[in-house]
Amino acid sequence: QVQLVESGGGLVQAGGSLRLSCAASGSIFSILTMSWYRQAPGKQRELVAVIGRGGDSNYLASVKGRFTISGDNALNTVYLQMNDLKPEDTAVYYCKAHLYSVISGPDYDAWGQGTQVTVSS
Repeated sequence: QVQLVESGGGLVQAGGSLRLSCAASGSIFSILTMSWYRQAPGKQRELVAVIGRGGDSNYLASVKGRFTISGDNALNTVYLQMNDLKPEDTAVYYCKAHLYSVISGPDYDAWGQGTQVTVSS
């Protein structure tokens, strides 16, 4: 009913940049927030950045000043610009939409399939 499609992952050297994209579609009445999470091997999934409909955003402390989350007004498409990448940023990155679903109602969470980001030293 709701699909999130991520793109933009890849292999980059330390100090490089990548931009991730996440496009939402399906039975969406409105998206309240869009978030990027990441999960490294053997570690728990962690919240990297979140953006609300008003453009307010928050970041994981370790990425502040290096990553920027942005999106269109309706948050149907969001981006994560990642600069000055470090090997510790290596993980699978997932986007998550917290939304009001036409079918399921409010407080519905949809996840993307994930995109691999690998930073070599």
